[in-house]
Parts: sequence; C-alpha cells; structure tokens
Amino acid sequence: MDFRHEWKHEISYMDMLTLRQRLRAVAQTDQHAAGGKYLVRSLYFDTPSDKALLEKLNGVSRREKFRIRYYNGDPSLIHLEKKSKLGGLGNKQSTQLSAQEVSAILRGNLTWMMDSGRPLVQELYSKMRTQQLRPKAIVDYTREPYIYPAGNVRITLDYNIRTGLRCADFLSQGITIPAGDAPIILEVKWDAFLPSAIRDAIQLEGCRVSSFSKYAQCRIYNCIHKEFSL
Repeated sequence: MDFRHEWKHEISYMDMLTLRQRLRAVAQTDQHAAGGKYLVRSLYFDTPSDKALLEKLNGVSRREKFRIRYYNGDPSLIHLEKKSKLGGLGNKQSTQLSAQEVSAILRGNLTWMMDSGRPLVQELYSKMRTQQLRPKAIVDYTREPYIYPAGNVRITLDYNIRTGLRCADFLSQGITIPAGDAPIILEVKWDAFLPSAIRDAIQLEGCRVSSFSKYAQCRIYNCIHKEFSL
C-alpha cells in the first residue's frame, strides 16, 4: 500500500484569495474541473458506536474510513473509496459503483456485493456484516483543485461545506444545509518531496497544520442540531 504525505490547514476567505493568485502563477488547474472547481458529494460510513468519528476526534494514528462519492450532481460515475491514515500519511483505494448498486446498499440489499468481483466492494460488505458499518452522513462541498507535476503534488481549496442526515437521498439533489461555521480547508498532498515552489506558495502567516475533518464537522453539527429536518 503506497502512502502519500498529507497536510491540511484551516484558512480564512482572504487567505483563499491570496492562495488562488499564488497557485495560478505556479501550478496547473486540474483539467477535470470545469471553470476551475467542482462540487463533491460524499456519503460516509461508520459503526453504531461511531468508530471512525471517535478515532478521528481522539487522534488515533492508524485509522480508516469508507465513503461513496460523485461529482457535480452527476451519479453516472460513482466511486467507492477507502481512506487509510497513518500519522501524516494517507492512502486512498477506489473502485466504481453504479447508481443501481448504490441504491441497493442504501436499501440494505447487500447480498450481491460478495459476487461483485471487486475486492473493495467485498471488503465493505465484510465490514458491513462484521462491524455493522452503515451510511451515517452526507457531506457536500465545493473544491478548487491545482496540480504540480514534480512530486505529484495536488493542492485543493475546499469550502461551502454542507451536510445531510437522510442518507437514503444520497443520489438526490437539494437535500443538504450548511454545516455550521465550517472553515475553508487547504489540503496539500504529495509523494516523496514537496517542491519549494509549492512550499513557498502555500506559506501563510499564522497558518498551521490542522486535523480538520469534514465528516467530523458534519456529524458534530448534526448531533448538536438534531431537530433540523431535511
């Protein structure tokens, strides 16, 4: 399993404006981002005892989480992803799911998963059976991605974080609300080295590495505001 370095920073709106100008001068806009940005929708899984959430909040070094994700409101291309963390390193495994398969998972129809021929689908099935993993929260946000070929660097600005509780509506639109006063998140990922051009571009006064989690932000907001109905 190959791990990449990962940094996260909570930044202000003015920081984001500054970083946009710097990054556009030294990095490339991701060619898959129409207009320089795209919308991300994720459905996160967790156990009845909130294992993934608590491990994140408690700073457990080695942890994992499963999510289903698609982009720009288009469920014709959906990915099942497993994110693994080891300290400041991260790894992501991914495979495709059809909208029909996602609907089956949301209905609790899991029997097809072991015969899917996709190891990641089979692993999710196993953990849904043994650990009782279940969909817990929808997370929406806007992402601005930049890439820098040397070091295989990917820099993203994530904002407008929104949340939803009705996981069965994952494939529908217009079902989320703002997740409280969530910050803007700068994420930087790279392989063996971080080039000095990028290291210099992302320097901000008073900005430190953060452990912010969009999933945790949304789950905590949902718990505090249990009364809201989507």
